[in-house]
Amino acid sequence: MSRIGKVPVQLPAGVKASVKGQEVFVEGSKGKLSFGILPHTSVEVEADKIVVKRDNDSAVSKAMHGTCRARIANMVKGVSEGYVKKLEIQGVGFKASVAGQVVTMILGYAHPCVYNLPAGVKVTVDDSSTKLTVEGIDKNDVGRVAAELRAFYPPEPYKGKGVRYVGEHVVHKEGKTVQ
Repeated sequence: MSRIGKVPVQLPAGVKASVKGQEVFVEGSKGKLSFGILPHTSVEVEADKIVVKRDNDSAVSKAMHGTCRARIANMVKGVSEGYVKKLEIQGVGFKASVAGQVVTMILGYAHPCVYNLPAGVKVTVDDSSTKLTVEGIDKNDVGRVAAELRAFYPPEPYKGKGVRYVGEHVVHKEGKTVQ
């Protein structure tokens, strides 16, 4: 069996799960998520755990088994605790602001960088306008939004300016030398 797939997903207190047709529904204190069951897998909900099983031992079936179990585990964690990614902006005059579901960043371009947030993802900016926090219950959405915000101006290797994850190490290069 798949090492990841064979471990049942434990349901914490306050989280409910159900299977209807080819969909798994998970509901917790932070919200609800659903996931379409992958081919070659089946899902059963027991008292306090979710068990993922596979049809056969083919390579595709084994891959789907582990993936399906990991996606369900991410959903359970999301509806109970949520996911957070933190970004920081470095550079003179670089800043960010949030108005409703729109993030606007000033990153040294001739125009502001505007990003419309998807439903279920919230971004907050601290008082210094240089630290962003991306929060949500869907791990994929939170990671994708953080990556797309970072992609507006990834950290450059000479001065380190740009948008980076908190704790991300940027390797600096030496500039040109005069001969």
